[in-house]
Amino acid sequence: MASTLRTPPRFVPTLTTVLDIPAEPASPEPSDAPVPQPDAASAVALPPAAQLTQAEIVSLEEQLLHRVLQRVDLSLEERLSDAVSAAVQQQLDDMVPRLRGEIEAVLRALVIESMAAELSENTGSTPASGA
Repeated sequence: MASTLRTPPRFVPTLTTVLDIPAEPASPEPSDAPVPQPDAASAVALPPAAQLTQAEIVSLEEQLLHRVLQRVDLSLEERLSDAVSAAVQQQLDDMVPRLRGEIEAVLRALVIESMAAELSENTGSTPASGA
Protein backbone atom coordinates (compact mmCIF):
# COMPACT_ATOMS: atom_id res chain seq x y z
CA MET A 1 0.00 0.00 0.00
CA ALA A 2 1.31 3.45 -0.93
CA SER A 3 2.22 5.87 1.82
CA THR A 4 -0.06 8.88 2.29
CA LEU A 5 2.96 11.11 2.94
CA ARG A 6 4.50 12.15 -0.31
CA THR A 7 7.45 14.34 -1.02
CA PRO A 8 6.20 17.52 -2.73
CA PRO A 9 7.76 18.60 -6.03
CA ARG A 10 10.87 20.74 -5.66
CA PHE A 11 9.14 23.93 -6.83
CA VAL A 12 6.54 23.83 -4.02
CA PRO A 13 7.62 26.02 -1.08
CA THR A 14 7.80 24.22 2.22
CA LEU A 15 7.67 25.50 5.80
CA THR A 16 11.11 25.36 7.34
CA THR A 17 10.73 27.64 10.38
CA VAL A 18 7.97 28.00 12.95
CA LEU A 19 7.54 31.47 14.40
CA ASP A 20 6.01 32.14 17.81
CA ILE A 21 3.92 35.30 17.88
CA PRO A 22 4.09 36.97 21.30
CA ALA A 23 0.75 37.70 22.93
CA GLU A 24 -0.18 41.35 22.64
CA PRO A 25 -1.71 43.24 25.54
CA ALA A 26 -5.41 43.97 25.26
CA SER A 27 -6.13 47.16 23.38
CA PRO A 28 -7.38 50.12 25.43
CA GLU A 29 -10.95 51.34 25.18
CA PRO A 30 -11.76 52.95 21.81
CA SER A 31 -11.30 56.69 21.76
CA ASP A 32 -12.72 59.36 19.52
CA ALA A 33 -9.24 60.23 18.29
CA PRO A 34 -8.72 59.64 14.56
CA VAL A 35 -7.01 56.41 13.63
CA PRO A 36 -3.60 57.04 12.04
CA GLN A 37 -3.45 56.06 8.37
CA PRO A 38 -0.43 53.87 7.62
CA ASP A 39 1.06 54.18 4.18
CA ALA A 40 0.90 51.23 1.77
CA ALA A 41 4.65 50.62 2.01
CA SER A 42 4.49 49.96 5.74
CA ALA A 43 1.29 47.87 5.61
CA VAL A 44 1.63 44.41 7.10
CA ALA A 45 -0.77 41.55 7.73
CA LEU A 46 -2.37 41.47 11.14
CA PRO A 47 -2.06 38.41 13.32
CA PRO A 48 -5.28 36.37 13.42
CA ALA A 49 -5.83 37.04 17.12
CA ALA A 50 -5.64 40.85 16.78
CA GLN A 51 -8.60 42.67 18.32
CA LEU A 52 -9.57 45.80 16.40
CA THR A 53 -12.04 48.51 17.27
CA GLN A 54 -14.91 49.30 14.93
CA ALA A 55 -13.17 52.52 13.86
CA GLU A 56 -9.99 50.60 13.03
CA ILE A 57 -11.96 48.03 11.05
CA VAL A 58 -13.71 50.76 9.05
CA SER A 59 -10.36 52.46 8.45
CA LEU A 60 -8.78 49.22 7.23
CA GLU A 61 -11.76 48.52 4.96
CA GLU A 62 -11.50 52.01 3.47
CA GLN A 63 -7.77 51.60 2.89
CA LEU A 64 -8.31 48.23 1.23
CA LEU A 65 -11.11 49.61 -0.93
CA HIS A 66 -8.96 52.59 -1.95
CA ARG A 67 -6.01 50.35 -2.93
CA VAL A 68 -8.27 47.97 -4.89
CA LEU A 69 -9.91 50.85 -6.74
CA GLN A 70 -6.47 52.27 -7.61
CA ARG A 71 -5.43 48.94 -9.11
CA VAL A 72 -8.69 48.64 -11.02
CA ASP A 73 -8.41 52.18 -12.31
CA LEU A 74 -4.88 51.58 -13.62
CA SER A 75 -5.85 48.62 -15.76
CA LEU A 76 -9.46 49.53 -16.56
CA GLU A 77 -8.67 52.19 -19.17
CA GLU A 78 -6.16 49.97 -20.96
CA ARG A 79 -8.46 46.94 -20.99
CA LEU A 80 -11.47 48.97 -22.11
CA SER A 81 -9.41 50.51 -24.89
CA ASP A 82 -8.27 47.05 -26.02
CA ALA A 83 -11.83 45.67 -25.91
CA VAL A 84 -13.30 48.61 -27.84
CA SER A 85 -10.50 48.47 -30.42
CA ALA A 86 -11.08 44.75 -30.96
CA ALA A 87 -14.84 45.26 -31.31
CA VAL A 88 -14.42 48.14 -33.78
CA GLN A 89 -11.87 46.16 -35.82
CA GLN A 90 -14.21 43.16 -35.96
CA GLN A 91 -17.08 45.36 -37.14
CA LEU A 92 -14.85 46.92 -39.81
CA ASP A 93 -13.71 43.48 -40.97
CA ASP A 94 -17.34 42.38 -41.27
CA MET A 95 -18.35 45.63 -42.99
CA VAL A 96 -15.64 45.76 -45.70
CA PRO A 97 -17.10 43.05 -47.98
CA ARG A 98 -20.58 44.59 -47.76
CA LEU A 99 -19.21 48.07 -48.45
CA ARG A 100 -17.27 46.81 -51.47
CA GLY A 101 -20.45 45.23 -52.84
CA GLU A 102 -22.44 48.41 -52.30
CA ILE A 103 -19.74 50.62 -53.82
CA GLU A 104 -19.46 48.28 -56.81
CA ALA A 105 -23.24 48.37 -57.36
CA VAL A 106 -23.35 52.18 -57.11
CA LEU A 107 -20.38 52.61 -59.47
CA ARG A 108 -21.84 50.11 -61.95
CA ALA A 109 -25.19 51.97 -61.97
CA LEU A 110 -23.40 55.32 -62.34
CA VAL A 111 -21.28 54.09 -65.27
CA ILE A 112 -24.36 52.60 -67.00
CA GLU A 113 -26.32 55.82 -66.57
CA SER A 114 -23.39 57.91 -67.81
CA MET A 115 -22.84 55.65 -70.83
CA ALA A 116 -26.56 55.72 -71.65
CA ALA A 117 -26.65 59.53 -71.40
CA GLU A 118 -23.52 59.87 -73.54
CA LEU A 119 -24.82 57.47 -76.20
CA SER A 120 -28.24 59.14 -76.33
CA GLU A 121 -26.68 62.57 -76.87
CA ASN A 122 -24.28 61.40 -79.59
CA THR A 123 -26.43 58.91 -81.54
CA GLY A 124 -26.78 61.05 -84.69
CA SER A 125 -23.28 62.43 -84.85
CA THR A 126 -20.55 60.99 -86.95
CA PRO A 127 -17.18 60.26 -85.47
CA ALA A 128 -14.54 62.88 -86.14
CA SER A 129 -12.12 61.32 -88.51
CA GLY A 130 -9.47 62.69 -90.80
CA ALA A 131 -11.44 61.67 -93.94
